[in-house]
Amino acid sequence: MSQTGPPDVVPPQRQLKAAHRILVVDDDDDIRQLNSDVLAHSGYHVDAAEDGAVAWDTLQQKKYDLLITDNDMPKVTGMELLHKLHAARMALPVIMATGVPPKNEFSRYPWLQSVVLLLKPYSYHELLGAVRSVLLATDPGSDPVPPPDPQSAPPAEALQV
Repeated sequence: MSQTGPPDVVPPQRQLKAAHRILVVDDDDDIRQLNSDVLAHSGYHVDAAEDGAVAWDTLQQKKYDLLITDNDMPKVTGMELLHKLHAARMALPVIMATGVPPKNEFSRYPWLQSVVLLLKPYSYHELLGAVRSVLLATDPGSDPVPPPDPQSAPPAEALQV
């Protein structure tokens, strides 16, 4: 007669949560693809948009945990996208990953103070660090996906944005 004990239970702090959903917006195809690949490789669910107009349409249809956007883009800039989010009262953490930061916008609008600015060029380690920090700050109970094993990641020089 065999006796079975209770099923193995993973302690709550160790249970895996669903991966965070991130929308990456950049008009540069290479940067958009590279950021998306690095984030997906790290376990995040990633969608991408080539400009702020496409991003806005996507945000109307899907829910995201984080928006990573460039600023200097055609059609709808990153700042215009943030203004649209604010006007629609869409609470969404934002990382502005840009080589052209807005000059006076952050001091003019106090609600932009929560936007994290990541200046280009940045490494994939800096990108992942910013993502993890923002997700932890906005959802302290969450456990953002840990950074990838450096041995399985592409070489750092290949991931300089």
